[in-house]
Amino acid sequence: MTGVYYFISDLHVGGDEQLEQVDFFDELLAFLQDLEESDEDAELIINGDAFGLWEFTEVKGPGKFDALLDRYPELFEQFEVTGREIPITLIPGNHDYELAAYPEYVERLAEYNVTLEQEVSIERTVGDSVVHVEHGMQEDPNNRIPDFGNPYANPPGYFVNRQITSRAGQPSDRGKYNWLKDIQAVTPMTEIPEWLVSNYFYREMSSWLRFSVVPFFLLFNIGVLYGAIFALDWFDVWSLPLTLVEELLGFFGPAGRLVELVLAGNLVVIVLILAISVPLAVFVLNVRKTLRRFGLVRPSTEREPVEKYLDRARDVFASEPRVAVYVYGHTHRPSVTGIDERLVVNTGTWLKCLPRVDPLLGVLPPVYYAAYQLNYFRLSATDDGDVLVEHEVIEEPDPDNETLLQRLLTRSPRRRRELPEKTVVNGSRERGPQPDRSAVTE
Repeated sequence: MTGVYYFISDLHVGGDEQLEQVDFFDELLAFLQDLEESDEDAELIINGDAFGLWEFTEVKGPGKFDALLDRYPELFEQFEVTGREIPITLIPGNHDYELAAYPEYVERLAEYNVTLEQEVSIERTVGDSVVHVEHGMQEDPNNRIPDFGNPYANPPGYFVNRQITSRAGQPSDRGKYNWLKDIQAVTPMTEIPEWLVSNYFYREMSSWLRFSVVPFFLLFNIGVLYGAIFALDWFDVWSLPLTLVEELLGFFGPAGRLVELVLAGNLVVIVLILAISVPLAVFVLNVRKTLRRFGLVRPSTEREPVEKYLDRARDVFASEPRVAVYVYGHTHRPSVTGIDERLVVNTGTWLKCLPRVDPLLGVLPPVYYAAYQLNYFRLSATDDGDVLVEHEVIEEPDPDNETLLQRLLTRSPRRRRELPEKTVVNGSRERGPQPDRSAVTE
């Protein structure tokens, strides 16, 4: 019986043109080599989205496996070598859902010592307990597979991926920065429109246009403040702020009067924008309603996505008393969460993470800072039969490719909270996860 289990997920290896670039390729090979050279009685489990099969648009069905072999021969050679020493098990995610739909994939992967389990979930015994493993797409309305195993049962996310993500890899290198290929790292996918606007504004827009627009947007903020001060005086609520502003501008003579004229003009523009915004808001609400009907926008009243997976874990715990750890991926956010003496583990992603940071001033697009969080989880049994969950981070420098303007307009994103390096789940259920029973890191 295997004593140690390693978990990784969401590698998304493969895709058209620029999407075939794997930024962490060397680190992945090194990780597999380390497993090959270890003396442990171990198993590697890749719980979904190992490959980006959805991102291939010119190849269909099992032919995509040949495309993977052609582009990543070193990876499959390393799978074969590592697989001689320890079992490698793979379950399908949504981006490589076709692995579940064609029996040929089982045979082809077996040639490289990779066992494909064409199942939504699998389980492993660790100590006195059971570990339940899923990818997690079945809890995501946009990516839930309606008829698992049917090659034509594709969710809405599949069509969005083929029409947007896959095509983005083709022209990505034509931009001033090769950024469009990172669209596959944007989660949730409802962030894609703002991410596109952000990158156009900060990376592709003509420099002279961008730096002429920025002062206008910053002035807009001042204009809003001036409008509020003017309104307070107009409605006889508080006249002191306007009096102080007029006295301050008067101190600078003609220059102050010019500034006052600009502020007055800006106030007129703001009033016009507000007038236009009424019919525009009606249009936007109608568009959002349509997108929600197609399942492409999450209603604002819907709970945070992580709660869906925690509820799924609770259902598994309730139906299978021996399950001590629920493992999933899909959301690209590594986490460790204690629930009623059990543990929920999200295995994260090896793609870039793109935390969103809003500008400090001005009505400007948000900035998405690129970062890496390559990681894996190691589960093993203690001498007492408990489950030891260890989290390891593989160091990879962040790209640091944000422009100067992006850095000037935003604070650096807050540092990610560190996951506990070790957590113990008691197999007898007499005590909860330790040392942090409620640790959640997103």
